[in-house]
Amino acid sequence: MCASVGFAGSSIDMLNATFYFVLAEIVKFTQKQGLKGGKGGWKDFLHSHDRRFGAGVSDPARRTKEILVAFLQTFEEKHLKFFDKMIRRLADCKAIKKFITDFPVQETPLQRLVRLTMEHSLFSRCYSFPSHEEEWIIIPLGKVSEAMKSKVMLSIDCEMVLCEDGTEAIVKVCAVDHNLEVKLDELVNPNKAVADYRTDITGIYAEDLEGVTCSLPDIQKSFKKLLSRGTILVGHGVHNDLRVLKIDHPRIIDTSYIFKCGDLPTVTPSLNNLCKSVLGSPVRQKGEPHDCLNDAKAAMKLVLAKLEYGFDDPISVLNNNLSVSDQAKLLLHNIPVDVPYQDLLRLFPEKYNVDIENDLKVRGPSYATFAVFKDAREAYEAFKGIEAPERRDSSGRPQKNVFLETRSGKSISLHVRRMTAAAPLDGHDPLNKRWHKMEMVTQRRQHAKDETNDSKKPRTSLHYCEHVKEIEKLKEELCQREDEIFELQKMIAALARKNGL
Repeated sequence: MCASVGFAGSSIDMLNATFYFVLAEIVKFTQKQGLKGGKGGWKDFLHSHDRRFGAGVSDPARRTKEILVAFLQTFEEKHLKFFDKMIRRLADCKAIKKFITDFPVQETPLQRLVRLTMEHSLFSRCYSFPSHEEEWIIIPLGKVSEAMKSKVMLSIDCEMVLCEDGTEAIVKVCAVDHNLEVKLDELVNPNKAVADYRTDITGIYAEDLEGVTCSLPDIQKSFKKLLSRGTILVGHGVHNDLRVLKIDHPRIIDTSYIFKCGDLPTVTPSLNNLCKSVLGSPVRQKGEPHDCLNDAKAAMKLVLAKLEYGFDDPISVLNNNLSVSDQAKLLLHNIPVDVPYQDLLRLFPEKYNVDIENDLKVRGPSYATFAVFKDAREAYEAFKGIEAPERRDSSGRPQKNVFLETRSGKSISLHVRRMTAAAPLDGHDPLNKRWHKMEMVTQRRQHAKDETNDSKKPRTSLHYCEHVKEIEKLKEELCQREDEIFELQKMIAALARKNGL
């Protein structure tokens, strides 16, 4: 026998520990949001409902199931509807975690990748969706024991535009199965005014959407069928796609989470760099717009490669073949989409003749672009001049988290990153240490040169010749490294082709 409570027509087994956890989380949510039922907020309810303890024990996790249910039943129907959504979403996530803990021997290779995604340090933040809101849909997990056995995978990718109301809207979505067969390839009408089609990224023009009747609810209806019965959803940074689709799904493999790319788990590789390192070739060449279908296929190929070859050791996703022009840039990323790129000039002193590229790389609620300087030395000096702690990204490149006040008076946070790698934080890489030492020597010589005002005097000393030899030796070692990396990539690509990836 079980006690049950009706939330928008659903029946909940109140004797199940999973749902007890879920109910406690929902009550905590009402506290954070300041929501009140017919008897006020949580503490107000406790005062009137429990004369013995009152609000003295206010932690929902320490109150009985009956009290939690009684409190939630004091809310109006509009609240009960999104409580019902929250119950389903939280219960499925909790059930997956419990199954993983209780039945570790039943973990399949696919489920291991789902677990790796869920255990990533960024998962809880990136995949916490407002799925209780009206336009969102939650894909039900179904019976946990059956859903966890499912080997069905669906890889997706979406293209988004920026609307005049400041939100993003989906304009194209593609999905493929594990055989790379196309299951969905649709243009979508955003049904509201568009401020920026981001054509250089999406490849979509306004005229491409003329006569398109497919809407977001239509796409959601398709995904309800495609993602049923425990289907695993695959994608690269797929939380961005789910946000614009307004879909919450419990079984995810995020390809930006399942490969080890360094010692910094909070930095994830791009799809292009990951494909170069794992599959041997990029998804697109520099400057090419996104191909939604190719990106969905690329994410699926990465999962298949992970299943086939493991890639359990850290892989390098650093592109060492930087051009001279690339070395004169700094990458600016995690910039809110509502911040004009021209405002980013405020990051650097006026003495630098810096340009901010208008070729914005938009993904979800943020975008990335480049600050372009006169040369590599000026880019290096500008980066060093930023007053913020220096960290390393997953490929060893120096990065700083900075705060900027825009022209509108808004304070934002963003990241500034150099294009070239630096010595590791432990300083054990001799090649990078020599490079750093050479940079310091060059700076000191330049400083001495300026002070003596002897810029026209020829430098033909023995020290100068030794410096040139050191540079030539360094170039040879860099070329050798690049050759080794290239050979490894060729081997991986050959294996992938042999296995039909």
